[in-house]
Amino acid sequence: MRTLFGILTAVVVIGLAYWAYGENYRTQDALAESRKVSNEIEAARSRLAVLRAEWAYLNRPDRLRDLAELNFDSLGLLHMTADHFGEISEIAYPVPVNPLFDEPVELSSDQLEMMQ
Repeated sequence: MRTLFGILTAVVVIGLAYWAYGENYRTQDALAESRKVSNEIEAARSRLAVLRAEWAYLNRPDRLRDLAELNFDSLGLLHMTADHFGEISEIAYPVPVNPLFDEPVELSSDQLEMMQ
């Protein structure tokens, strides 16, 4: 009986060691993948920062003004004058909708008191 218990214990210990060994390698793989993704995210953030800086540089008002003046004729642009702007009275505001009641509405005595 003692021999059987010793063999069974050894088999369980070997099984647990094999499981722990496999878990260790899966953990190491997951950590390496996590580091790889983290590095990719950092590289993407760096590229995004460079792109934002380039966008800000290319959209400087003085540069755009110079480009517009340089290509004014080829783009068919018009000089801006006061008549290019509209009047406030020309704005079409939405008309408020007033609901129409086809049938009479009954009010309770509490609602009638509140209206008076």
